[in-house]
Amino acid sequence: MSLESWADRGVPELTARVVRASFPKGTLAVRIREALGPLFEDESFAKAFPSRGRPAVSPGALALVSVLQYAEKLTDRQAADQVRARMDWKFLLGLELDDPGFDFSVLSGFRARLAEHGMEEKVLDLVLERISALGLLRAGGRQRTDSTHVLATVRTLNRMEFVGETLRAALEALAAAAPQWLSSLVNADWVKRYGARVDSYRFPKGDNVRQEWAEQVGRDGFTVLGAVFAPDVPGWLREVPAVQVLRRAWVEQYHRDGEGVRRREGKDLPPGRERLSSPYDTDARYGTKCGSGWCGYRTHLSETCDPGTPHLITHVATTDATVTDTEMTEAVHQGLAARELLPGEHAVDAGYVTAAHIVTARDEHGIDLLGPVGADTVHERHEGEHIPQSAFAVDWDARKVTCPQGAVSISWSDQRKASGTPITRVHFALQDCNPCPARAQCTKAANGKYGRSLTLLPRKQQQILEQRRIDQQTEEWKVRYDVRAGVEGTISQAVRSTGIRRTRYTGLPKTHLGNVLAATAINLIRLDTWLNGTPLGQTRTSHLAALDLAAWPQPLCGFPNGVLKVVEESQPHA
Repeated sequence: MSLESWADRGVPELTARVVRASFPKGTLAVRIREALGPLFEDESFAKAFPSRGRPAVSPGALALVSVLQYAEKLTDRQAADQVRARMDWKFLLGLELDDPGFDFSVLSGFRARLAEHGMEEKVLDLVLERISALGLLRAGGRQRTDSTHVLATVRTLNRMEFVGETLRAALEALAAAAPQWLSSLVNADWVKRYGARVDSYRFPKGDNVRQEWAEQVGRDGFTVLGAVFAPDVPGWLREVPAVQVLRRAWVEQYHRDGEGVRRREGKDLPPGRERLSSPYDTDARYGTKCGSGWCGYRTHLSETCDPGTPHLITHVATTDATVTDTEMTEAVHQGLAARELLPGEHAVDAGYVTAAHIVTARDEHGIDLLGPVGADTVHERHEGEHIPQSAFAVDWDARKVTCPQGAVSISWSDQRKASGTPITRVHFALQDCNPCPARAQCTKAANGKYGRSLTLLPRKQQQILEQRRIDQQTEEWKVRYDVRAGVEGTISQAVRSTGIRRTRYTGLPKTHLGNVLAATAINLIRLDTWLNGTPLGQTRTSHLAALDLAAWPQPLCGFPNGVLKVVEESQPHA
């Protein structure tokens, strides 16, 4: 079967003829159909649809439109209009030229079905399977991973705004659901406080006045909750989602006892990972990284980076903003293993690397986790020269450590950190450390029983940690690690081409689905450019950085005459 006949299978004859005549060089949609054929079958999404009832719009077509929607940064309404108006989309979807398409609201329902049935990654799975069948994707190569923040589709609120807006959202929902019941509960002061959106600039001035305002909101919230959960009130009022959010938020933010209502402060508040950040997106959390904070999520993109093949995104992970990169290393490897796309070498930044991750990746997945580990922090805390931990000889079998001066440890204690990480604490006797000529470069301990102390990881982890610290200082290792920087370009493309920086939807499942659709769109774009022979983009260099200063003449006596002459000679003649 020829490439053209393969692409045209399932496409009406008139549509194929007109599109090929109109676009002799093709478009993204046409070339994807030519390269991959019919991409999504309805049977692949059957689990998300009932077997009985009115026939739905083709799920395969909706999946394709959802991907193209991200490829061209279109809204639902715009994407539905493109299905009706564009011939190349009709060619990709296998539609007649006069097909009326579908209402834009169908796309939202399709996404809801995928999220409800846990099929957020189905679209990416199908595309990767098709590309693998073409021989362009395989396991065992090189891959790289990095993360970026994703802003929630809600505004970032401070604590006062949060409690005020949470109560306002509950009152709005109750006013729509049971207006007569609510009218008997509130008065004009409530309308004044909660009738408009709660913003910081509307708050009263002064810390004491603001504290009283926050406590008044707390009292009002408890009044609403007490009325809603009264025995004589219809039970369905308690099931209103905004009321459920109000109940959870008040448990997190307030105390109520015999002394009245008080705000929780400091350690009395729940951890940020468990605390609501918005009443309108209960999955979003407030996170920080490198001094920047945001309310929303974090997404991790993994891609292949072997020379001679297209660089394709193989895995997408989405978490709330409080989950760190370190916590996702094993999850990424498990996701790649499920797709049978584990790399032989995985380049990541320092946020993904610990000694435990290196050992686990090697022993359980056969992966060389390529990334820098932290330096000896004990060395950094001492001024001047300091004897690093790597200078001590560890006899793991005898459970003894010998220092560079020959002293032997007197204590070996297996412990666990608060996080559960197993460690070993080793101590040297103070009587051995005090007379030591290298004491000033080794320890500051002056009192008690012990002198120098060491903290060791389990044997495999400690040995690989020390070896990695040595390796990452070599030029050979640095050259191997240079490949990691390319994933920054992938994140840049995802942000510019698909708008991945801000989610379009509320909730973690739909946000993850949006990130997967964006990754699938990038894969199709990259596959198209690779098949067309388009070279990879080069790293942009500023004009200043591009100057070869060594080739320019030196300035003369305080005035850059030589430079001025070169500039003048470089100007085009009129």
